[in-house]
Amino acid sequence: MKIVGLDTLIFGVEDLAIAGQFFRDYGAIEAPIEGGLRFEALDGTGVEFYPADDARLPAAPVAGCQLRKTVMGVSCAEDLEAIRAEVSKDREVRSVADQSIECMDNSGFLLGFQPTIRKAFHLPSEQANAPGAASTRQVNRLGVDANQTIAPRTLSHIVYFVPDVAAAEEFYVRRLGFRCTDRFEQVGPFLQPMGTLDHHTHFLIGAPPHMQGVEHFAFHFGGPTDVMLNGSRFVEKGYQPFWGPGRHLFGSNWFWYFNSPFGCHVEMDADMDLHDASWRHRTVQLSADTSQAFLTRVREKWSPGPGTPKHGAYA
Repeated sequence: MKIVGLDTLIFGVEDLAIAGQFFRDYGAIEAPIEGGLRFEALDGTGVEFYPADDARLPAAPVAGCQLRKTVMGVSCAEDLEAIRAEVSKDREVRSVADQSIECMDNSGFLLGFQPTIRKAFHLPSEQANAPGAASTRQVNRLGVDANQTIAPRTLSHIVYFVPDVAAAEEFYVRRLGFRCTDRFEQVGPFLQPMGTLDHHTHFLIGAPPHMQGVEHFAFHFGGPTDVMLNGSRFVEKGYQPFWGPGRHLFGSNWFWYFNSPFGCHVEMDADMDLHDASWRHRTVQLSADTSQAFLTRVREKWSPGPGTPKHGAYA
């Protein structure tokens, strides 16, 4: 079962206008849908928002969780039928009018599966010049443009709070073919489906039942400069950073998390590790030292000039 990754996250929200403005400012691309709002990355993956009382929405897994459905893409119709055959052994699998299927996982999150909507696009990755290495950026090509347009490239991953980590992991690993790429002991696993090399598309965190829901979700950007520049613009528009910018150890991805109106955090990330089946997962205790390689602080823009500390001075 080659599940490629996340295609769409569907939310029920109290205020569509606030949800829409958040993702316009985030840099996602608005796409028309009936009765709600859809925002996409460059490959067509994205998020959808509908009024919380929209009768078409499935129920929330628990009160207060705004996520209503997680839709994953598979590589072909045969994979869809393989999922149907496996999962229907012990739970209902429903066919949906758009030719997708849906079921509940072991934690009560509604999952959808469909032939992936991801579309190919071609853009260069971030390039760097480093002494001792062949140049990857051409001579006279600038490394950054303060006015460049930045858009997320693909929907990256989601993090669930789950009441029973072992039961949650069992469903994704034994029923859907995911594998653990790394694990925080007594917290939960990072999980990778068979159809991608990304370090993870899911991370499971054990939590009391009343906390069940989403901790955060993220889109991949083109590189650390995209994250830093787009995140700085986001801050300048008044959005509140929660964690970052920095770089994780598990996955190695650059990160910047923001508070959101969706009852969870929303991350910008870039440059995640890729792993194949030969990778053996690591297990460590969760701590400030194991959750990030480094973390920086945000301050207002600054420039040297009269009235600033003299050379060698410090505060």
